[in-house]
Order: sequence, then C-alpha cells, then structure tokens
Amino acid sequence: MRKVLIANRAEIGVRVARACRDAGLASVAVYAEPDLHSLHVQAADEAYALGGATAADSYLDIAKILKAAAESGADAVHPGYGFLAENAQFAREVIGARLTWIGPPPEAIEALGDKTAARVIARKVGAPLAPGTAGPVSGPAEAARFADEHGLPIAIKAAYGGGGRGLKVARTPEEIEPQFESAVREAVAAFGRGECFVERYLDRPRHVETQCLADERGNIVVVSTRDCSLQRRHQKLVEEAPAPFLSAEQETVLRESSKAILREAGYIGAGTCEFLIGQDGTVSFLEVNTRLQVEHPVTEEVSGIDLVLEMFKIADGQALASGDPSLRGHSIEFRINAEDPGRSFLPAPGTLSTWRPPSGPGVRLDAGYVEGMTVPQVFDSLIAKLIVTGANRPQALARARRALAEFDVAGMPTVLPFHRALLDDPAFTSEPFRVHTRWIETEFTGQLLPYAGDGTGPGPGEDARRERIVVEVGGKRLEVVLPAGLGVTGGAAGETGHGGAARPGDGHGSAGARAGGRGGGQTGVREGRRAGRGRGVSSRGAADGDSLVSPMQGTIVKIVAPNGQQVAAGDPIVVLEAMKMEQPLTAHKNGTVSDLAVAVGQTVSSGQVICRLGG
Repeated sequence: MRKVLIANRAEIGVRVARACRDAGLASVAVYAEPDLHSLHVQAADEAYALGGATAADSYLDIAKILKAAAESGADAVHPGYGFLAENAQFAREVIGARLTWIGPPPEAIEALGDKTAARVIARKVGAPLAPGTAGPVSGPAEAARFADEHGLPIAIKAAYGGGGRGLKVARTPEEIEPQFESAVREAVAAFGRGECFVERYLDRPRHVETQCLADERGNIVVVSTRDCSLQRRHQKLVEEAPAPFLSAEQETVLRESSKAILREAGYIGAGTCEFLIGQDGTVSFLEVNTRLQVEHPVTEEVSGIDLVLEMFKIADGQALASGDPSLRGHSIEFRINAEDPGRSFLPAPGTLSTWRPPSGPGVRLDAGYVEGMTVPQVFDSLIAKLIVTGANRPQALARARRALAEFDVAGMPTVLPFHRALLDDPAFTSEPFRVHTRWIETEFTGQLLPYAGDGTGPGPGEDARRERIVVEVGGKRLEVVLPAGLGVTGGAAGETGHGGAARPGDGHGSAGARAGGRGGGQTGVREGRRAGRGRGVSSRGAADGDSLVSPMQGTIVKIVAPNGQQVAAGDPIVVLEAMKMEQPLTAHKNGTVSDLAVAVGQTVSSGQVICRLGG
C-alpha cells in the first residue's frame, strides 16, 4: 500500500488520516457538500468532492467513491465505521477495482454483518444465544407472531446495520408496527438497506464486547473486553476497557465464544463481538461488527496497540503477534455528541463558537470538529471522543472528573453535562456496578437543565440587547449581564452593573481568558471573554399555548396525527429525523390537531410551528 482513500468523514476520517501519516502512507479524503471545510478534509494529504448533501448521495454512493479512488491514484480503501463499512458489495467492488480492501473479506461481512446469519454461526459453535428469528421478517405481522410465541418485549433490529441505528424495542403489541416502520426507515437512511429481524429483548442487561484481530494465517486474538452499557436510544454514550466487574467464567465465555465465531466465519481484520449479560449473569451473543468500532481508543490505551495500524498490517498480509496481549490500566471514553441531555438527548446541530478541550496526564481527544465549525444536521451527532486513562478505574474516574471540568464548549448543546453528572453517580462509579443499557432512560436521576443558550448570545427570554461578560471585582471572578456593546471601562464596582446581575462563575475554563484592565478603577474591574455556559432553565422550541413547535432542526419522516385527529398529552404528532436518529414529537396537552404546517420530507428548523392543538 502507498495511498489510502478514507471512505468516511469527521472524527474517524481524521483518525485514519493520522494513522496513515504514522505508517508513512499518503491519505485521500472524500467529502460531501456540507463537509467542504471539515477537519477530516484538512487532515488528509488530498481530498476529492463527492457532491451531494446527504449520506445517500455521497458517502453511501459506491460509484462516486471508486471514481475518487481512481482519480487520486489511491491503491487501498479504509471504510472507517458506519456508511459502507459493513457493506459486502462495497468490499467486492473495491477488490474488483484492484484496490486493497482494509477490512474483512466480503464473505465474512456477509456471514457476520448479516445479524441473522451471525446468529446461525454462533449457534453452530455453541455460543450463548437469546431466541430470535432465523432471518429478516417480512413485516410487522411476522414480528407480532414472534412476540406471541416468545413474549414481549422484542427487539426489531436492522439486519445490515449497527451502532444502535435501526434498532427499536416494542414493549406492547400496539408498538410493534410503528416501531418496525421506524427501524426500517433508520436502517435505510444509515446503511442503504432496511431488512430487519426480531429477537427476544433482554431487559436491563449489561452490554459487553470483545475487540478482536484476525490475520490471514488463522491467528485470532482478543485485544481487550469493553463495557458499553451506558446508552441512550440503544446507542452507546460511554465505554470503558477492560470491562469491569466480570467473573473469570464470564471472561472465558466472552473470549472463547468470540474466537470460535470469527474462526468459523473465516474472519480477517479488526472486528468486535458484542454480548449482553443479563441480571442473573447469563451471557448472550448479540452480534459481530465487521469493522472498527467508535470506542476502539479505550482498547488502544490499555493494550498499547494501534488498531488502525494493525488493520494496515493485516491488509498487507502480515502476521499478528501470538496470544492475547496483556493489559495495563483502565480507560474510559466519553462521546461528545451534539445533543441536549436536558431534553432527552435531542439531536442539536449548530456551530461551535467555543471549543477548548482538556489536556494533561491520561487525556486523549479524537475530534472531528474544531472551534468555529458547524456540526450539520444531515450526519451523525458525534463531535469528538474524550478518552481518559489511569492506572486503575478509580484513577481513571478521578482524571475524568478533572478533564470534563476543563472541557469548555459554547454555541450549541452537547452531552457534557450528563457526563459530569454521571461521575457523581454511585451506580456508575462504585461496586456493585448497577448501570445497564436502559439505565439512562429509567434510573438516572441527575437533574439536567435544558440547554438555554450560552454566553455567545441571548438565551430564551433574555433581552437580545444584553450580553454576558466575565469580570473581576476586587480579585473575585463574576459573570455580569450588561447591555450589548456597553463593555466595561473600569472604575468602582457599582459603575459596572448598569442594572445587570452579577454572580459567581462556574470556574470551568473561562476564568483564564481575561483581558487587561481598562482605566485602573479602584476595585480592579477587568473584562473577560463572554461566559462559556448559560444558566437558563427554559427550553428553546418548547410548546407555547396551543402551538406545538419543533425543538430541533430535522426532516419530517412521518405524520402520525393528521388534521382533525384528537390526541392526548404524550401522543405522537409527527416523527422527526435528525442526525440519523428518529424522534417523535408528542402533544404537550390534550386537543385536536389543526393547522398542520408540515409534510413528509420537509425540513423544519428549531422553533418552527408544527401544528396547533385546540379544543
């Protein structure tokens, strides 16, 4: 290999480009129209436009990607994760174009990337397995028949997907049809295929996985285990390695089952075997992800192995070192997503007006954006990954508290408030380990306020002619609300207020960015940059009176309640898709739908009126 085309974007695009440079390989980025100025484009040695503004007409278009490979002279392709990473046809066409495919053989992708086929292999080698359909089901009626036989709840899962997209849970018979339809839509949008299968859903399990490597000589190693139980909408949010609090027997089952499954499938490359561990400790095989995982850095940190470089070596025909590696320390990854945790993790595209990540011992940041960049609505909500490592889990947790306190982001909501609250919750930080895959939705009790703007502009209900600044009064740091543009000119403390309210700052990052004093007033007032975080409690886009408004930018994918339909508070009105996730918008009160102002396929903005609820 000499030159690698990276068939992906954002954080993973940057990650692979860096690995290419470490390996002495040239790198080629491809990009959709919204990614013209993106970080992965800048990180690569050269970049080629795919055209198109959505995944379907850019990163999922095989012909466009192969054309870019030919024009750039690339001789290898790395698919990253998501998009075409688990598409066997893409792998075949890459190989057919006489390019090196940096991934598993197409036959292994088909055998394991198809979740139903993977279950057949798992059953054959004796891996533990929950009940499920033998293949994709024909529709919601067949899913309902499975539920009648095996009981509820059931998981409806994209057969060719991963990462929690195309996964819906039906807990009542009435939920089966809408959840099935939603799973199909998400799967098509994210992976280009909508087939779904059904399996018995294990309630409140841990999600544990093994990071594996396999070479063409038949050597298979488990690099580490990982725990990925902290999820929202069945998508991972926090991961750690090695998986804590496993028994020796569970560890043995995970490692031996993983190797047996991959050996039976003829696997080559990096892959992850995922399992659920029930409340009674029972291990059940879930699926194999035939690609690199988002959470791979925690394994790298505790093993000392660069997994992307290992993928390059395996694709080049080199052999793995024999035996599972020994591990050192403990590592935790916090996904930094463009979502508002105070509003049920609603996706929230926007522009990063401030981006000051932490540093120091044990801190790594893998980012896809920098300050001033816009996180678009049409792609994934992942902005960056904060990886914190310590000699053991307690030290990793302590360093994580410090790193998260230093992390300063403004301009848009992120999940950072949840991460900070998580590290004060004994369910996660103490033994026994009490988190599970639905813990955030069902048991997390942290009080997270909805995002209400920050120091980069007025929040809801705040006079647009006012702004927040940071000042020092007698050496004490305060945040002050002032008329916009008035500034601070020094002098006595009473001269700075102009009717604004002063209050202590939060101390997370903005105290150090101070301008020099102006005028040498007696109390030493000094002006700083605008405060990095707001304190508002109202939610932008909240329902107002009879109007139901969109809380975020997105695309209408389904109208559930048309004009004239009576609804009760909590009933869905429309389904909105943003950042590859579907979110139902529900009625805020009882009433009759009227003045429905949207249609399927229409893009709506945050705060746009969807309909009225009268009567």
